[in-house]
Amino acid sequence: MPLYKKQFRYRNKKIERMKGIKAFTTFTTFQLTTLVLFRMLIGWQILYEGISKLLIPNWSSAVFLRESQWILSGFSNWIISHDGVLQMVDFMNTWGLIAIGLGLILGLFTRVAAIAGAALVFIYYLNSPPLVGLEYSLPAEGNCLIFNKTLIEAVGLLILVVFPTSSIFGLDMFISRFTKSKNKKEE
Repeated sequence: MPLYKKQFRYRNKKIERMKGIKAFTTFTTFQLTTLVLFRMLIGWQILYEGISKLLIPNWSSAVFLRESQWILSGFSNWIISHDGVLQMVDFMNTWGLIAIGLGLILGLFTRVAAIAGAALVFIYYLNSPPLVGLEYSLPAEGNCLIFNKTLIEAVGLLILVVFPTSSIFGLDMFISRFTKSKNKKEE
């Protein structure tokens, strides 16, 4: 059997809970490889963003938050006006990006990392969406209208929630095996 036709199966517990039957989802090697590569690439990009913020002396999200012009602009201004809150947001942003990126790359708590990443990136989008009538002093990448790379990345992270490749290739696979063997011993 050619490598690209080899299939990997994993138990789909969500379907099992809903229908009360054993359910399996099947991926070909090519599908699994593509999804794992996708997970790792998004993970690397998010990890790199976190590390770069950590290594830049005196980095602050205040510059980004000042540019906010849409539905989160009032909240962004409130964050900027409270120094302690701004420092906490900077800390959580930097270390959240690092944790999310590592989780995606290693396949560790991947669903939690992908959900947290999607939420965080969507907050970025809500602060500065590419909508008609909104102009920013910071240069934007490309010419986007409504959809930009930030929104696409948020949707990509949601795709990783739906396709849990870490249960086949990642540290989540080992956690799952450990909990299964522990549960069997207890029975």
